[in-house]
Amino acid sequence: MLLCVFTATGQDFRLGKVSIKELEQKQHPLEPSAPAAILNKSGHTYFRILSGRWTMITEVEIRIKIYNKSGLEYATHELGYLSGARKMNVYYSDAATYNLVEGKIEKTSLSSEGKFKEKLDDDVSVKKIALPNVKDGSVVEFKYTIRTPYIFTIKDWYFQYKIPLDNMSYKVVIPSCFVYNTYFKGYINDIKTSEPKVVLGDTKYNDISVTYTAGNVKSFKEEPFVDNIDNYRAAITHELRYLRFDGEPEKHFASTWSDVAKEIYKDDDFGKELGRTGYFKEDLDALLAGVKSADEKINTIFKYVQNRMVWNDDCSYYSNKGVKNAYDEKTGNSAEINFILIAMLREAGITVNPVLVSTRDNGISLYPSMSGFNYVIAAVETEGNTLLLDATSKYNYPGLLPQRALNWYGTLIRENGTYKEIELKPEKKSLEAATLSAVVDDKGSVTGRVRSQYTNQLALGYREQHSSEKDIIRTEELERKYNNLLVSDFFLKETANLSEPVVEDYSFTYNNAAEVIGDRMYLNPLLFMTAQENPLNQEKREYPISFVYPKLNKNIFIITLPDGYEIESLPKSVAISMEEGIGDMTYSIAAKDKVIQISMQLNINYSLVSQSYYDTIRNFYKSVIEKQNEKIVLKRI
Repeated sequence: MLLCVFTATGQDFRLGKVSIKELEQKQHPLEPSAPAAILNKSGHTYFRILSGRWTMITEVEIRIKIYNKSGLEYATHELGYLSGARKMNVYYSDAATYNLVEGKIEKTSLSSEGKFKEKLDDDVSVKKIALPNVKDGSVVEFKYTIRTPYIFTIKDWYFQYKIPLDNMSYKVVIPSCFVYNTYFKGYINDIKTSEPKVVLGDTKYNDISVTYTAGNVKSFKEEPFVDNIDNYRAAITHELRYLRFDGEPEKHFASTWSDVAKEIYKDDDFGKELGRTGYFKEDLDALLAGVKSADEKINTIFKYVQNRMVWNDDCSYYSNKGVKNAYDEKTGNSAEINFILIAMLREAGITVNPVLVSTRDNGISLYPSMSGFNYVIAAVETEGNTLLLDATSKYNYPGLLPQRALNWYGTLIRENGTYKEIELKPEKKSLEAATLSAVVDDKGSVTGRVRSQYTNQLALGYREQHSSEKDIIRTEELERKYNNLLVSDFFLKETANLSEPVVEDYSFTYNNAAEVIGDRMYLNPLLFMTAQENPLNQEKREYPISFVYPKLNKNIFIITLPDGYEIESLPKSVAISMEEGIGDMTYSIAAKDKVIQISMQLNINYSLVSQSYYDTIRNFYKSVIEKQNEKIVLKRI
């Protein structure tokens, strides 16, 4: 026990034993800029039989040092939990703030005013705490306990956070009747694992005890172009492999993706709901009257389900209230909406099957796991082709998935238990193209008009974000995006055909666009669309670079120069390519009389690129930004 609460340096991590030394610390010794640090996090997961059923209990004790105001967010904590029929029990205890006042430790315990509970829906609630009297230099600590009847998985235990972690231990004690697969993920190699120990349990089964420890773990840095940081944070996860109760045959759970597919399809809330058809038969007959070809049927049924159903933002591959109720109420979760779509397509003679997906927010399942999925879409299989469909969005079309579903691979499952891996990456490149015509006056201000168009994923994203907005809101967004820009005469060209581009036009005034020094004027060729900073500024990269989908940016600028000036120098045209065809940039500039035309094209060919190419991509963006910031130099005549 003493080994668990004291470190080699003599620190006492028992709750309530905060030291003056911890309170006097002004900055973290290894990361001086850190706003806070986890001084200790200790966890213990074990099992008990409560009220006649197995219950998994996890107790966690945390001590955090707050260095400055930016770290105050770490003095709050929340836990989401199931509060429905088979509810979980969650509670906080021993929560307090410690401050150093005139050389003495002052403790302020958490009162009922700092405890909150919120019911999100019929099944999910959240408990929160906000520690009192927190200021620069405070140390806060608390304990939380989770009791759950759901023992199929043990909640992931993370070893890495946005702030540094000094000391961590996690003890897992599992009865010998439960056998779990254990998986590590992340990029930390110095997590220590103890030898498993057989100890006397509280039931007739012995317990297997393993302890994981880590120390001086660096914080992870938020970086651009990351799909889900939790895919790469150091963590340990457990999933139940099989049960072996005395006198009973072993009960094995899914251990391969084929097993997972079969188990999910057998569930009544999946396979049975997917097979229901009677509730829509009359509507389908009327809908398909006169529709002959397979493509017409697919498009007609997809549009009907898309327009009829409203997604309730619940991601699931199981039906919650049943497809008939969802159909009648015209609202449902992702499974119910896409089950309706699949059932109607099948009834129309189309070969279509569900595809299990883990959304980008849910992360990547690195091993065969029923809990690794949280979403389902549809796949129409034809000779040599697979068409993916998701009717939860109001703005996509067959073959175009919402961005939340673009997460590496999905698993197509069939009723006969067979399955295959489906690549979710879009095949078509998404285009953002802008044509700008502008006139520069002799004071360096610019007026003109922009026409921008967006296709495929970019058009879908635009519609989802802006379609319900008034023009004035979009105008204000553009002005915030581009500093010092004044936008007028905004016009959005929309179309009922969602496969067509989104087109927006607007006039603009850009004051002080050019710098006038003496008899010379210095002008950025790309005006307000000039990128200023390299988004990739870390020296090293531990995670893959995610562009989400392949994309092409094309810009054409036609700039008329002011009277009284002539061109002294122009940036040079250039073409830059990355290795392995990752992407390229072409920049060309030419002048005729008082008109300069600039063309810039930036092309990214992959959705996801290994971090081994980080230097290549970072240097590419560095070159792109340097080129964009080269000036046109005009001389007064």
